[in-house]
Amino acid sequence: MASIRVKDWTKKKLRKIRNAESHSSYDSVVKTLLKDRKLAKHADDASNTSVDESVQSQEPDIDKAFDDLTVLAELTGSHDDVLFLWCPNCGNELVHLTVDQPLGLSVFEMECQRCLTHLDSQAIVAIELRYPIEQKMIEGQLQADLKACVMDYWDRTLEAAATESVETEPSAARLVWQFDQYYKQFDWDWPTDVPTVSFVPGVMYCNTVTDERIEAVEAVSENRNTMDSYKIRRHTADGDVISDQLDSSTIVDWIVNRELVVTEQSMETTKLAT
Repeated sequence: MASIRVKDWTKKKLRKIRNAESHSSYDSVVKTLLKDRKLAKHADDASNTSVDESVQSQEPDIDKAFDDLTVLAELTGSHDDVLFLWCPNCGNELVHLTVDQPLGLSVFEMECQRCLTHLDSQAIVAIELRYPIEQKMIEGQLQADLKACVMDYWDRTLEAAATESVETEPSAARLVWQFDQYYKQFDWDWPTDVPTVSFVPGVMYCNTVTDERIEAVEAVSENRNTMDSYKIRRHTADGDVISDQLDSSTIVDWIVNRELVVTEQSMETTKLAT
């Protein structure tokens, strides 16, 4: 399997060039290097065509939200030899990478030095050179795109997991737990038109299969690597409120099957202390 190589001297060289030539960002430095040294045109036209076709053939037919933003876990190829990895939580650039083709990742983890969130390939966003980073930063749109990219990936991944006839690795239950943990750390508001990936105290949900409204109250377990069970309030069509408990397996099933949607982001309820 091909590997990603992080060159130890990369940051020092980029910093030196940026300071000497007054570049506005490291992105600008890399683009200049690629242009000036013709790294993107190191072979003849026929060879370039072959490389482009190879990259395209490696990419599965994925209907994702952005062409040049990809969550690392589903990145199989790159149009360039450089990737920029970003934290979707705080919008911080994590690292520049030089990559081989085809790209393959089994395990990739790192900590964001700004928000100190521990991230793995399920939550790191890879940005390719074609994405207009500087323009998006000026427009204040970059972090919104990073967030939308991750949300889209989580939604599609769970939707695919629901249709898998064979148990995959990581398992659907593991993915739900992992996405739930990230979502709570990031403190995002989940859109009401996309089935949720998490179960959060203080949020009102609707089960789209049963039309039942369910208010998450607090966790009643402290599982380390799996979803917790929760105290809930069931809100009936007649206006009655019934206290109940929802086991973790049911929550996982509902989330994997894309049955739960958010109807109210914040309710007057008791949250579990963290």
